[in-house]
Order: sequence, then structure tokens, then C-alpha cells
Amino acid sequence: MADEGVPGATVRPPGVPVEHVVQEILSGIPAGCSWLLPLPDDGTRVVDFRIGATSGQGDDIYARGVGRVGARLTELYPSMVGGPLWRLYERVLTTGEPDRLADFRYEEKRAGIVADSLFDVHVHRVLGGLLVWWQRLDEDRRRLERTELLGSLGWAEYDMVSGISQWSPGMYRIFERDPALGPMSRAEQSAAVLPADYGLREAAWQTLDSGAASDVTVRFQAGESVKYLRILSDVARDADGAPLKIYAVVQDVTARVDTRTAIEQLSDQLRTREMTALAEHRLAGQLQNLIQPVPREPFPLAGLEAIVNYLPAESAVRVGGDWYHAQTLPDGQVVLAVGDVAGHGLEAASGMAHLRFALVAWLSIGIRDPATLLGHLNRLCAQLGITATAVVALYDPSNRALCWGRAGHMAPLLSRAGATAPFDRPPGLLLGADVDSVYPVLTPRLRPDDLVLFYTDGLVERRAPAADLLDRVRQTLSTLTAGPGEETLTRLRDLLNHPSPDDDTCTLAVRVLP
Repeated sequence: MADEGVPGATVRPPGVPVEHVVQEILSGIPAGCSWLLPLPDDGTRVVDFRIGATSGQGDDIYARGVGRVGARLTELYPSMVGGPLWRLYERVLTTGEPDRLADFRYEEKRAGIVADSLFDVHVHRVLGGLLVWWQRLDEDRRRLERTELLGSLGWAEYDMVSGISQWSPGMYRIFERDPALGPMSRAEQSAAVLPADYGLREAAWQTLDSGAASDVTVRFQAGESVKYLRILSDVARDADGAPLKIYAVVQDVTARVDTRTAIEQLSDQLRTREMTALAEHRLAGQLQNLIQPVPREPFPLAGLEAIVNYLPAESAVRVGGDWYHAQTLPDGQVVLAVGDVAGHGLEAASGMAHLRFALVAWLSIGIRDPATLLGHLNRLCAQLGITATAVVALYDPSNRALCWGRAGHMAPLLSRAGATAPFDRPPGLLLGADVDSVYPVLTPRLRPDDLVLFYTDGLVERRAPAADLLDRVRQTLSTLTAGPGEETLTRLRDLLNHPSPDDDTCTLAVRVLP
């Protein structure tokens, strides 16, 4: 044990037996572990083993702990002599190669002791003896089997890289499948789902794909019967977010479904609606990303530098109709706009698409006046049967004039040299409320290093009582423009990166270039 001259090596104090050192080491191991020393006959043949040390928490089936130290195996476990584990000890001692005996069954006929015990045993040759580590299996398996049987439960694991599935005994019982056949393939499982429940199956995959755990009850054809199976599943991912494994716990709830009350039926209906809403949320989010991709870094416009930030609502099923547009037109002027379609989900995302694409189309045929553009948007909303708010502005970099109008939307914030306030607000009814509404405009002049923030209500409004969020935003802008610099917009995006729990948030910030 002594390795003098080797930096960091453990040095055994003179006069301390090696067995004492090994015992001290093993006493800290929280598992079943023993160090066995071979006892040869007068020749070289090993006829017995003596326990030289053992872990403090690894009692044997007789509840004997460290009191076994010094005793012989032939005395402690006579039925083991000459058996498969004994031969494993002899082989490892001879070859020096570590080995394992899985599912080692130890039989005991003595009263008061479990008759059959099952172990997983690992053996290594160490310091002239054998280091034996064991794990008892029968008790854990018995607990698992009884739990699965009592709760009509089973668990499954699917490795998405290797395609290998693992099933617990309960899964075979639930699906009435012979364990010799192994787990059902994904194709076999899909084929066993009743066609009427395909939508629930797809919604479950949509949920897993979104990063949430799925909890759904689906009908399966299992053997000759139809079973209601509640499946709770989630996905394990790597550091890059790529899915690696799917874990699932399955419960046969057929008996409960057959006798459930009206309240339980309502609960299932609500769960189904939530699954459908989550799938709709995912599709609406994809639609938003396709219609208005959000650049990560600041981007140039004529006479301006701009940055956009889009934060989905923290609530998983609430996707709003927030949108923006920022473009340098062929004549050198810049159009800036933000808007918010009332509602959530696919309807709001669809309305957002109509308004944004219509605005782009009108700009392409030379319509520039914000009052005219808002009037067109208003009539379009009336035709679509939706309501929305919006701000549309036209910036002339030659004289730094910002002509803007609003339709039921918050006024943009102007931050100049450390002071922040909203622009004076022209009147303007929300879009879609009155087909004959008109939208007056105002035309303030901007200055170099001015910062203008267009935003939707998710930035400053909360359903639950909260501090004055608008005042907090104004303070943030004032701090930034008190000492303007090239990183102003990037810093602003990070400071405003606080999603609302109830609504999406879209911000468009522009800085006037010198």
C-alpha cells in the first residue's frame, strides 16, 4: 500500500496491517462490498476464502455486517462452495480478469431466512485477494412487480439513436404480449391505436416535440380487448436540444373509464382540448416565424439603426397576433410599424399574416401616407371580422421627420439624452371597429442619437397586479440614452427580455444615426 516517492500516493503508516487500511476504505462505501483473501491448502490449491474487510452498509441475507471480518466463506455460506459463484472466484483469482455473475441465486433452507435470494455480483482481483461487489435484485424486482400489478402499471424506454426499446414486466401484462417476443415496435404500437384516437396520438407527439411532458389517455387494441391506456411520457435531450430517449409510464385505466363519473368525463374532455390547443399553439408559432423572421442582431435602415425583439408568452397555449414591419423604401424613406391582432392561436396568427402582407403590398404600389395605410388596414379588418391595434410611421432621413399615426395602440416612446416620454398621441380608433374611421397623423422631428421604441402591450401590461412596468421601461431607456453608444440597441434588447405570462411581446427600437 505504501508508494513512497509517488506524489499524491496513499502511504500506509508503518506497522498498520494492510487489512486495516482496506477495511477503513470499504467502510465508507454505501453498498455491499467485501475483500476476500484466498486460503490455500498445503500446496497451491485454494480451498477457502477469508473475509479480510467488508463495507459498513453491506449486510448479508443473515443481517451480518462487519462482524463477518475474519470468518471463512465455508463457515458463513456452506451451500456456496463449489457452485457457480465459487468457481467465478477461482477463475478471477487465477486469470486476474474481472468478471460478473448476473442473476446469481442463493438458496437457504434455514428457518427465518429468505429461501431464494437473487444477486448481481462483480468480482475484481485486488491486492492478492478478491474485491466482491454485489447488488440484491429479488427485493427490488418484487417491489416493482407488485407495484406494477397493483397499479396496472408498466414502464417503457425507447432509445431514439439505437432504436432499441426496453419494457418492464408490467408492459407485457398490459399489452397481453409474450415477453419472449420482446417489446412491440413503434409501428406495431401505432397500428394498435384505435383510428378514432389518432388525433390524440399526434397531439402527444406535438407536445413532446415542444419540450413538454405528454399525459394522454388513448385506446389500444390489446389482444382480444380494447384498453384505455394512460401514457405519461417525456423526452431526454442532449446539450444541443436533440432528442435522445423517450421515457413512458403506462397505466391501464380501462376499469376506471368504464365506471367513471360525469366529472371524470369532463376532465378528460378538458385534457383533450388542452392537447389540441397545444398543437394549435405550435402551428401558430411556426406560422409567425415564417411570416416575420426576427433578426438577432441590429440591422441598418436609411439614417437609422434598428433592432427587433419578439418574446412568446410564457403560457404554453397562448400565441398572439403581434407583428412588426421595418423597411427602407425605394425612395429612401423608412416605414416602421407594429401591431397586435386581438385573440390568440391560429386565428390571431392568420389575421397578423393578412395585415402584414397587405401593408407590404400597399407599400409596393407607392402608398406611403400612414393615415391612408391605417385606413386601408381598418377596412381590411372589418372585412375579415377581426379587430387589431397598430402604429404606422414614415421616417424621412433627409430632415429626420417622423410622420406617424395610431389605431388604438400605445404611442411610441422617445428617449433623448436621458429623458423618456411617449409621443403626443393623435386620435385613432382600433382597426375593425368602425369602417369609416379616419386616422390623423403627427410629424415630430428627431435628433441624432434619439431612441424610439415601438412596442405591443405585452411589454407593459400584466393580468396579475404588478409594478408600473411602463415606468420601468422608461427608466431603462433613459439610462441608455444618458450615455449613447454603438451598443445601445443590443443592450436594450437584453434589458427588455422579460416575457409576459399572458401575451406575446413585440418591440421595434430604432436609433437615429448622426
